[in-house]
Amino acid sequence: MIEFEVKLNKLILIYSSNNELDWIFDNFKTNGKVKIYHQIFTFKKSDLYQDNDISSGGYKVKFIIGILAGDYFKIEGRILNIEKDVFIYKGVKLKKEYFIAKRNISVFRKINSITKDDIYLGGNNPKAVTEKNFNLIIGIFPSNYEIYKYVDARLGAVLKEYFDFSEDHEDKYTKYINKKPSIKGENLVKRFSNIDLNKYSSILEKLKKMLEDSDQYNEAKWQEEILQIILLLYPKYIYIFKETPVKEEYSGKTKKLDFLLVDSSGYTDIIEIKKPFESSIVSCGKYRDNYVPLRELSGAVMQVEKYIYYLNKWGKSGEDYLSKKYKKELPNNFNLKITNPGGIIIMGRSNNLTLNQKNDFEIIKRKYKNVVDIITYDDLIERLEAIVNRFKVMSKN
Repeated sequence: MIEFEVKLNKLILIYSSNNELDWIFDNFKTNGKVKIYHQIFTFKKSDLYQDNDISSGGYKVKFIIGILAGDYFKIEGRILNIEKDVFIYKGVKLKKEYFIAKRNISVFRKINSITKDDIYLGGNNPKAVTEKNFNLIIGIFPSNYEIYKYVDARLGAVLKEYFDFSEDHEDKYTKYINKKPSIKGENLVKRFSNIDLNKYSSILEKLKKMLEDSDQYNEAKWQEEILQIILLLYPKYIYIFKETPVKEEYSGKTKKLDFLLVDSSGYTDIIEIKKPFESSIVSCGKYRDNYVPLRELSGAVMQVEKYIYYLNKWGKSGEDYLSKKYKKELPNNFNLKITNPGGIIIMGRSNNLTLNQKNDFEIIKRKYKNVVDIITYDDLIERLEAIVNRFKVMSKN
């Protein structure tokens, strides 16, 4: 067995056995080194600690495994048969499981095989693995039982096409794995919540200010400002192309849509942005007891639907044309794709609608939802306010 103790600035490994340990010293004479404890550790004679002695019931041999440097005991990689050095924080209480896992696997040898850096355990080093997470890592190493369950699951996955089984081995293996401890990563939402809170609060403040001074913007400048907000609210879109040509297959004419959105995979959508005139959504009076969409809304929907139709008809030749047209603005081998594009319309205000008007407007929106997402500026404000409130809660927790 092995134990650890600290003597002044030295980390000592104590190797004990009920059998004689003369073979250790014989190895020093013949090979100049010795491997112990399932060949996890390799020591030279100079690593022997000075007060090795014989204890009752067996022998103990003490080795210097690490030297204190600052707040860490440095264990040279050669001792653990790895390329990197290992640094153990002086406050960590070492145990054999930190070095040898189930099935006599060397823990640090495994970590060494997948990392480029020296290995730190505990302490304040930015690259250090916390002791809590290190214990979770140890728990990840598979036992013989787990390996048998894994083999059963893999065999079951293949053979179930040919045989009937009394048990679902894949399901049993999954349930077993789900019970094992898992490493919990850094809470990134909490880490960036204050940054996101500032970001979305600024967007909300800007949008409200724009709506107050909407008359001060011409349409082109208004669209430019709103597009900045859209890219932040819809991060899946990474490119926006203005006045994109679209070929109308039947007439051969070329139309120009205002803005083409492109997501990170190259798929395209359309966005239409209108300045927020007060009466641009639904009628004030009823038609057969219903509030109906006003001409500007109906026209915008029709316009977007036609562009979607043109793009779909254009198909592969359209993809090639647009990819070539915007080649200089796109990464290498990044191609635009036309696959049932969707549309977004941003226009009008809904804050001045009655409850009945809002209900009928919601019906209108849902009617077109499979093709066009109709968003009012008050919808944008509500979304931003909900996001801001959410991040306020997160920043406090």
